[in-house]
Amino acid sequence: MPGPGMHLNRIPGRVLAACFLTAAVVSVPAGSAARAVKPSSAARPLAAVQLAVPGPPAPYVVTAQPQAIAAELRKRAGGKLKRVYANRNFTPLWAAGGNIGTEAEALINFLNSAQLDGLKPSSYKVQKLQKAVAEARLGEVRGIVRAELQLSEALSRYASDLRRPSKRDKIGITYADPKLKPQKPQNEAALRAGSLATSFPHYVAGMQWMSPHYLRMRNLLAQAGVQKTAEETLRRLRLNRERTRFMPGPWTHHVVVDAASGRLWYYQRGKQQGTMRVVAGKPASPTPMLVGMLHYAILNPYWNIPTDLAKTNVAPKVLSGRTLQSMGMEALSDWTDKATVLDPAKIDWPAVAAGMQELRVRQLPGPANSMGKVKFLFPNELGIFLHDTPERDLMAKPDRHFSNGCIRLEDAPGLGKWLLGRPLAAISREPEQIVPLPAPVPVYVTYLTATEGQGGAALLGDVYGRDAVTLAAK
Repeated sequence: MPGPGMHLNRIPGRVLAACFLTAAVVSVPAGSAARAVKPSSAARPLAAVQLAVPGPPAPYVVTAQPQAIAAELRKRAGGKLKRVYANRNFTPLWAAGGNIGTEAEALINFLNSAQLDGLKPSSYKVQKLQKAVAEARLGEVRGIVRAELQLSEALSRYASDLRRPSKRDKIGITYADPKLKPQKPQNEAALRAGSLATSFPHYVAGMQWMSPHYLRMRNLLAQAGVQKTAEETLRRLRLNRERTRFMPGPWTHHVVVDAASGRLWYYQRGKQQGTMRVVAGKPASPTPMLVGMLHYAILNPYWNIPTDLAKTNVAPKVLSGRTLQSMGMEALSDWTDKATVLDPAKIDWPAVAAGMQELRVRQLPGPANSMGKVKFLFPNELGIFLHDTPERDLMAKPDRHFSNGCIRLEDAPGLGKWLLGRPLAAISREPEQIVPLPAPVPVYVTYLTATEGQGGAALLGDVYGRDAVTLAAK
């Protein structure tokens, strides 16, 4: 029977992440990537693939007074864990309801399947953890606190291991901002973030210290493992998992662009706030895997035409009789901020067309401008940015690889409103109006060639050939 100060309580069943769903893996030939998945499934929020039906009711457990648990935690927590608990006045995380909640089982499930992360389940002493949880549910305060601290230690270590850079896997990401480059993980970082989350059980069950894209790739690996999929397919799935390993969790304010599927997502406060289609680079001018920091928007932008297009596109049109003015363009003396506008009649167009002379040409703001009404910049040497587009028909195509490397947005005003916290609005028709963001926002441009298909996982076409090159080098 329960002792003084204790009572019987039924813990409600919770929705846990589905990690071992049975499904087939479908390999899609290169060049037909987007056709492997129905548009409706490609556009749905990522959270949709992580839901599971409610489980059976949890068994009766004995609870203790939260004040008694907090007092025992104050005595027994040590090291870095003590700092995390001290910041919350030693209120328990796992035993917030008076005993260990079913989020413990969610963590134990992740640990038991750590091979999906490229880790060894045996290194986490899961049986010892399970025993501590079982003993805690008898309701004795010391047992509850013992399980509380063991679970926190296990989460801290596991999350840290997930974030540890691999010396073996080289996936070719360029970090334009050094501050965003993966650093040595701090053991207690995930636990501290979880202590600030709106719902700690949801934080654990959704593995919210990692990117939703990481959990998605983990789930696809689980599905493939159930079906005993060919090793070549598993290698591609693992490669995609590694490309998501160092993306932030949904509590970080950030943007993700996937050049392979032609989609963009943005996250804040633990949730996906929006998603849209994008147009990425064509095979001849691939969008790089790149991480940087968005700093400002530019309204009514110019489009500085790449010099190779000035040679192969603009110069031949001028030589055939068209004028720069009729094309909404102008030529400039150089690429500096002090460049002056040139008289088109004084330009050696045959030399430009022959590649003997480089020329800076820019398209003026307006309805036909390739940048649309706004572009979002983040400093990088590759000249990649996000921008609006007047070519709306391209967004409806299943394969959206048409740009010269930059990212064209389906809903630039929507992204701008989220980035700025207010609607985008030009104050005049003046070109190049710079609007700083309230705070810099990280953007992760990646290349994910695995997704959810009909009845299982689908491998997208390796449109840039990166999977083949990376796997051949291993």
